[in-house]
Amino acid sequence: MSTRRKFLIDSAQAAGTLFFSGCGLSTIANAQSPVPQSPLRRREITVGGKRVRTVDLHCHAHVPEAWEPVKDHDVGETLRTTLSGVRGAALNIHNVNDRLRVMDEQGIDFEAVSITAFWYGAPRDAVAELIRIQNEKLFQLVAAHPDRFVALASVALQFPNLAAEQLERAMRQQGMRGCLIGTSVNGEELSSPRLRPFWAKAEELGALVFIHPQNFAEGAARFRGNGNLPNVIGNPLDTTTALAHLIFDGVLDRYPGVKICAAHGGGYLPSFAARADRCFTQAPDACKPVKQPPSAYLKQIYYDSLVFTAEQLRHLVAEAGAGQIVMGTDHPFGWTSESVDHILNTPSLSDDDKRAMLGENAAKLLRLPA
Repeated sequence: MSTRRKFLIDSAQAAGTLFFSGCGLSTIANAQSPVPQSPLRRREITVGGKRVRTVDLHCHAHVPEAWEPVKDHDVGETLRTTLSGVRGAALNIHNVNDRLRVMDEQGIDFEAVSITAFWYGAPRDAVAELIRIQNEKLFQLVAAHPDRFVALASVALQFPNLAAEQLERAMRQQGMRGCLIGTSVNGEELSSPRLRPFWAKAEELGALVFIHPQNFAEGAARFRGNGNLPNVIGNPLDTTTALAHLIFDGVLDRYPGVKICAAHGGGYLPSFAARADRCFTQAPDACKPVKQPPSAYLKQIYYDSLVFTAEQLRHLVAEAGAGQIVMGTDHPFGWTSESVDHILNTPSLSDDDKRAMLGENAAKLLRLPA
């Protein structure tokens, strides 16, 4: 390990820290004890003269201590690389107040914090300890700031029964509102029969399952070159493929009560649903066991608002309905700092649509107190 990497990890562990982190950027946040609220005045959002409680459902973190149980495995290198990727001013230790200050500036009242799944290649004992550490740190963060954060648990989906147990413990004992999972598990689709114990438990608990992409590694050879294609193309494609399997392989029919939210506006799914419907009518044998046209399932899935133009947001609402859209920032990856204004300034949305998407939909999914 390089001296710089060791310094970053050791410093973070000594401070008992949690990193707010996205796809390659990290900010360190102290989650051990309450920190005074930001002295800056919070931007309050109103729509049609009515105060709106805004909720960001897509916000990342990393827990440096989680490196220890997996340091001798490939996934440990993945986490270590992420932690050592902090550059420039971010090398200074920032605490939770830094994120609260940004939330106040942007007009975000609540965030659902989650950790992008990188641990599916870890063995059972190691990943069980990793998940225990991560969920405990998220629990501490929420306990310190219950008026600003809720958490989505980490689960070891490569071991479905263990994942179900971890989800139940996180929700029943630590007050978490669901979990984040990746789009596949070591090449296995989320629709695999082997994962049914997890889906059954998620439905039973009323858990929100936030599906986040992993760059679509299968396309790596064609993503080489300019354009950051693993992210720009790969991530939306990854989400699209996962959702399509959940639809076409019958998972949404088998577990109609499961609550799924897809990152980045659901990838390409809302834009190709009509093509999938045509397949359903012209080649029905290829679409079994689906019980209804694929586009009908769009309204059974929730989507974050992380698309980049008013027209894209209008289209997403037209395909899925305003009641299925929640606000997402993808903090701190830097895709946008205007998630609130993106919704407020989309002219096709009614005031009711805006209030729902800014916070009401997410508050119901996350079961936030009134």
